[in-house]
Amino acid sequence: MIPGSVSILLLGMHLSLGLQVTSAVLARPIVVGSKPFGESYLLAEMFAQLLEARGFEVRRRLGLGATEIAFQALRTNGIDVYPEYTGTGLVAVLGERPSSDPRQVYRQVSREFRRRYGARWLPPLGFQNTYAIAVRQETARRLRLTTLSDLARVSSSLRAGLTADFIGRPDGLPGIRKAYGISFRDVRALLPAVKYQALAAGEVDVIDGYSTDGFIARYDLVVLEDDRRFFPPYEAAALVGPALTRDLPAGVAVLTELSGLLTESDMRRLNRRIEVDGVPVARVAAGALLALGLTRAEPATGRNPREAASPGVLPYLWDERETIFRLTLRHLFLVAVSLTGAIGFAVPLGLALERSRSSAEPVIRGIGLLQTLPGIALLAFMIPLLGIGVVPALAALFLYSLYPILRNTYTGVRDAAPDAVGAAWALGMTPGQILRHVRLPLAAPVIMAGIRTAAVINVGTATLAAFIGAGGLGDPIAAGLALSDTRMILSGALPAALLALLVDGVLGICERAVRPGG
Repeated sequence: MIPGSVSILLLGMHLSLGLQVTSAVLARPIVVGSKPFGESYLLAEMFAQLLEARGFEVRRRLGLGATEIAFQALRTNGIDVYPEYTGTGLVAVLGERPSSDPRQVYRQVSREFRRRYGARWLPPLGFQNTYAIAVRQETARRLRLTTLSDLARVSSSLRAGLTADFIGRPDGLPGIRKAYGISFRDVRALLPAVKYQALAAGEVDVIDGYSTDGFIARYDLVVLEDDRRFFPPYEAAALVGPALTRDLPAGVAVLTELSGLLTESDMRRLNRRIEVDGVPVARVAAGALLALGLTRAEPATGRNPREAASPGVLPYLWDERETIFRLTLRHLFLVAVSLTGAIGFAVPLGLALERSRSSAEPVIRGIGLLQTLPGIALLAFMIPLLGIGVVPALAALFLYSLYPILRNTYTGVRDAAPDAVGAAWALGMTPGQILRHVRLPLAAPVIMAGIRTAAVINVGTATLAAFIGAGGLGDPIAAGLALSDTRMILSGALPAALLALLVDGVLGICERAVRPGG
């Protein structure tokens, strides 16, 4: 083939690839997710900014709940990619026994995830982030602790503050209990950032962390050696869902550009900038990509609820006013739609049960069982059915709102002034007329009290919707907890509290309007 023909062929291939990439980019955005701890936020932000630098549209669904929620979101195509660790995939997802060989673990998770779920592990990013069991310097000196075997000797006298993931996973507390005979005096479930504060304050004696956490250096902790090599290798990698591989293979190719470029020392330094120095996640991610030579300039990613330029709480809230307003509108939408649906269902059901009192209590108590489920658990149950995002959040909030409305409707109508009801019967009114003209007006204040209770509960529970990617005022709360940033937490918590007061006040006006005179 002559050189001119080669050039024409290469030009044609380049144009064809360019058209394919352009077409793919225009097809749909790539949804990047993360779990709710600092390093996961950082890696996900690096994925997102790298994709944006290559021309892809990206949506972020950061701070999803524990491993089960994030992986379910990937399986159901709620997200396209998130940072995961090979040891977590092996033990927590596949349920296999831990192995100490990194290459074997990577081969096994790559093969099994593709076969079972159609998911793809990209080549590792270059570093491991294994579990780190940590204690205070004073505790280590006093009890002569250097290894997990040493910890087993005195564990019965110590209090542990552990993440929910670690408490339940085979490579977590159950595993070290079996491998080392570790049995703590007390175990408390704590959020990732909160556990460090609890350890520093002396409220617990032992915590689980990660070897690249910036908080370990921040609090000057002692990491105990895994002398029996129990923990499997946890190589960080991009875990890609089947939809991205099928629809946007060019996006997968972009993500592989990060493979092998990050070291453990890099991640400790980057995590420290976020967790100790308080530098915004987006800024740290942009600087890391620039230092790696993957971008030429810091990308413009728009305003981000995790960024803060002002040191104080009030300046921060003012700087983030547009974001807070947008999140408040999303929060109000979640509350309004789910509460309206609950009113439309529970009030008629309560009126119907009043006509069939023998079956009323079993039905009401059955619905009341939903109130005993933790909010995040109910949201997680929705993911296999409805995926992640707004729809499962609305469904969960709807179910949570039913009980107080139903209970108050039934009780209010059933117990409405017996004398007035008796007089109505004496006047020859039909049951329907008595319900419409006597019972319902007299029960209106009680019904409205149930609606107001449901509304306030709804506003608070809606903050948990952030853990399944539904947005709202839970986003900055989840990010603030993960990054130990009080300003972020308050930027979600304060508007949520004000919104609850506002909703209750508006419903109080409605209650006065429907209350019968006299």
